[in-house]
Amino acid sequence: MKTKKWKILIIGLLSGVISGFFGAGGGLVLVPYMTKILKEDEVTARATTIMCIFFMVLASSIFYFYKSAIDWSLAGKCIIGGIIGSFIGSKCLVKLNSKWLEITFIIFLFYSGFSFLLK
Repeated sequence: MKTKKWKILIIGLLSGVISGFFGAGGGLVLVPYMTKILKEDEVTARATTIMCIFFMVLASSIFYFYKSAIDWSLAGKCIIGGIIGSFIGSKCLVKLNSKWLEITFIIFLFYSGFSFLLK
């Protein structure tokens, strides 16, 4: 059991570094880890990941706040849309079949990867 706690802490550290470094991506590490290694169901893994990401983002935001790197006008508009979108996404999450969640996640990853490559 002690080894499992250390592995979870290490994966949390890794996802935090990725989230802080790239501004996103903690979920790309946590969701597969929770579903494949810890054998959590898709909904639990995604909901738990969102809670973890909240605190990672909070920590990163404090750092960027002190570096005066936040565009508050842009952030405010994104926050409003993000709250609405998160509510819709959360409602959909609990209704979708686990296989569909996995497929849409993979499609999203491919889309994101290709979008960056084409810039």
